[in-house]
Amino acid sequence: MAETHKKILFRYYSDLLEDTVVETMWAEIIDLEKGYFKLDNIPFFGPLIATEDIFFAEYDEDEECLVYRKTIESFGNSILQVVILEKGFDKEIIREELKLINCASEGLNETLFAVEVAKDTDYSIVKDLLSQYELQEIIEFAEPCLSEKHRTDLLKN
Repeated sequence: MAETHKKILFRYYSDLLEDTVVETMWAEIIDLEKGYFKLDNIPFFGPLIATEDIFFAEYDEDEECLVYRKTIESFGNSILQVVILEKGFDKEIIREELKLINCASEGLNETLFAVEVAKDTDYSIVKDLLSQYELQEIIEFAEPCLSEKHRTDLLKN
């Protein structure tokens, strides 16, 4: 069976953690010889890349694996980070609400999850939802990778 995906190492500075982090994510092989891949995971800590973006990675002798080097083409999806501030609040409540407006998410632990806002989703609706929770001090959220399309959604409203 032909190999379709590779694990790629991402090393970057995270504003959320205020530190350099290493994250390993799955990517679909576009052109192995050229080192082109399409991201197939929702990043947790906020590199400047979103799901379905095309990027360049190459084998790194020191890391002994494929390492992300740069994003080549942005697909238009956005990635958000949500931190639960209210003790004992079930993050699944918000994740379910996001799912209803076409936003996939992945939980890291009880208090942190990453959200994928699909290109075709009106970002102002997503932002309104999260802002309501933020006003109640249930969550805080960040927009580490907001696409051009989603920035435009905010200007329209």
